[in-house]
Amino acid sequence: MSFNFDLIKGIKSPADIKRMSITELREAADQMRDAILYRTSLISGHVGSNLGDTEAVIALHYVFDAPKDKLVFDVSHQAFVHKMITGRVDGFINPDDFAKVGEYTVPSESPEYDLFYAGHTSPSISLCVGLAKARDLKGERHNVVAFIGDGALSGGEAMEGLNTAASLGSNFIVILNDNAMAIAPNTGGIYDGLRRLRETNGTAPDNLFKAFGFDYIYVAEGNNVEALIDAYRKVKDSDRPVVVHVNTQKGESYAPAERDREEWHYRMPFDIPTGDLLNISEAPDCDGAFSAFLMEKGTTDPEALIVSSATPGVFGLGPKERERLGKHYLSVDIAEQTGVAAMAGAARAGAKVIYPVVGTFLQRAYDQLMEDWAMDPSPALLAVCETGIRGIPDETHLGFWDIPYIASIPEIVYLAPANVEEMKAMLEWGYSQREHKVAVRIPTFSYEHADYEVDTDYSDINRFKITRKGSQVAIIGAGDFYVQAVRTADLLAKSGITATVINPRFVSGVDNDMIRSLASGHKLVATLEDGSVEGGFGQRVAAAVGATGMKSLTFGIPKRFYDRYDADTLLDSLGLTPEAIASTIVAAL
Repeated sequence: MSFNFDLIKGIKSPADIKRMSITELREAADQMRDAILYRTSLISGHVGSNLGDTEAVIALHYVFDAPKDKLVFDVSHQAFVHKMITGRVDGFINPDDFAKVGEYTVPSESPEYDLFYAGHTSPSISLCVGLAKARDLKGERHNVVAFIGDGALSGGEAMEGLNTAASLGSNFIVILNDNAMAIAPNTGGIYDGLRRLRETNGTAPDNLFKAFGFDYIYVAEGNNVEALIDAYRKVKDSDRPVVVHVNTQKGESYAPAERDREEWHYRMPFDIPTGDLLNISEAPDCDGAFSAFLMEKGTTDPEALIVSSATPGVFGLGPKERERLGKHYLSVDIAEQTGVAAMAGAARAGAKVIYPVVGTFLQRAYDQLMEDWAMDPSPALLAVCETGIRGIPDETHLGFWDIPYIASIPEIVYLAPANVEEMKAMLEWGYSQREHKVAVRIPTFSYEHADYEVDTDYSDINRFKITRKGSQVAIIGAGDFYVQAVRTADLLAKSGITATVINPRFVSGVDNDMIRSLASGHKLVATLEDGSVEGGFGQRVAAAVGATGMKSLTFGIPKRFYDRYDADTLLDSLGLTPEAIASTIVAAL
């Protein structure tokens, strides 16, 4: 399928947009939408929100004067058009340049125009509070604009930011991209209020923003560039906080995305004329098994409650599944803090709660994990997903730190299954038992089968499992990296070293009895984990090994931010392939 990018291919900065006529701006919007479809159809990406906010962002750069004016995009997967306007259009129309431009705002890509790394939701208003306060302290004069939407208003930090921004008494502009969606449709009182504002053309008396103290403008035609330019001009250089509420259509101008806005929030490579996915895998995976577990519990157990924080599709809970779950499903929107607290509250009242959550988002709720769950008698099941090196490969969404931060909290039992049978057994035990707070690390893109007898009872906390007996070397492979331990042991066997292989199962504690018992026949203990080595499982094991006289090696991911990596390439560069691990072990003996 061919596209015409003649108008936009020469855009180098917002100055090029400012020189365009209204007719040209409309044509630029059409070409930018085509560019979004072209890129995402080939390499995947966030489709719906970027198609929906195209005119809103074009008008933003047409009226305001970035980089002098400071523009901050919330949950910045909705910033594709911003990137095109600020000199990165080749990253959307030239496949050779796709890898140079990320999904989110990235200061290293464009220090002038991308002020912050913004991949998680709801910080834009608070970040702009800081920008505005510093501007006022220095006596500078420029606009500070937070562009928020796609469900981000439901995050608690957004409300905190609004509360503070309203009291600044100086220029502060919030542009709300209201497409009535997060990934799934928005729920809750905030969005009922926004719906009433949309239905009354912005005149409903229960106006959240006015209640906070903001001036307020409503733009009904959020995909009309002229209406947007007019609204933005009214608030530019305002001397007090103001909200511009823009009504947009998620998936605008692309029929498949308009028909199914939830499915088209993010799309894997697809055929543009039909919208059909390409390269569909028929292979079973742990995600499918986990989704089946959720549906089985939620539809058969009258005490079951499944909590979700805005990403139900990740766990196979689409609209039909959520309808089947009915009252056994609770959406808290993009609010992991409330997700954890609601899980704890429902468990305290006797419900059997499962909270599936993406690991990189769960870190926002660290305090609730400790104070509201771990410290109270609230047995529940937390399922942590998209973790490890085969999780999300963007630096803002890495799932490398769940083991350090969850395992640092007392009273939480964190289990890391090594295969699908063990995952099912751990989920069943965690759901049915009533003594412990249990978290299970769901395997990512793995469907390994057990090569040992899988236990069904994990109440003997921190008890590791030897799956292959040997001597000299013991290899402890946690979760997804258990298979690396097995393959490493197979390689060592070719060198005459018969290694002991251990599946720890528990990554929140250490089997000290087993570690001591290894000392009689082993010289070295190596740990393998699919997560941060600093503060991780292996370092806790190494502390126990240190008292025995054995050597220890810890293999994991060094603590730094990795961006847009290929998993196999990264494993190789970090020395985490079975061949590299075996070589390191041999050298250490």
